[in-house]
Amino acid sequence: MPRSSSSGDELRASLEARRDLGPDYEDSLVEGFLEKMDQEIDRRVDDRVAARVRKESPAIRPSVDAGQRLALAIISLTLGVPGTIAISFSDLSGPFLGFVLVLLWVGILGVNASFTLGRRH
Repeated sequence: MPRSSSSGDELRASLEARRDLGPDYEDSLVEGFLEKMDQEIDRRVDDRVAARVRKESPAIRPSVDAGQRLALAIISLTLGVPGTIAISFSDLSGPFLGFVLVLLWVGILGVNASFTLGRRH
């Protein structure tokens, strides 16, 4: 991993600086090294969190799908309920009336089912 060698380089540089500067600057060098390591750890955690978010994000699209489902539900009810009322009060009689009502609702259910199944693929 290139980053671990970078951490090793930082440690070697701190030790070399301690040799050059002497023990009087040891505390400052250690604090500087630890601060750089904290920043490196924070960066790695941020990278992992961002990678996890990127993996989860494509599956989440509630605004578009929810809006389309709502529109389809409104259109289905707008066509289905008045259509049922209109067919019920028409001059159709007996089994033909039932057949037309079933045909209307099977068509509406078919459109809804094909929409739902199509969105899953």
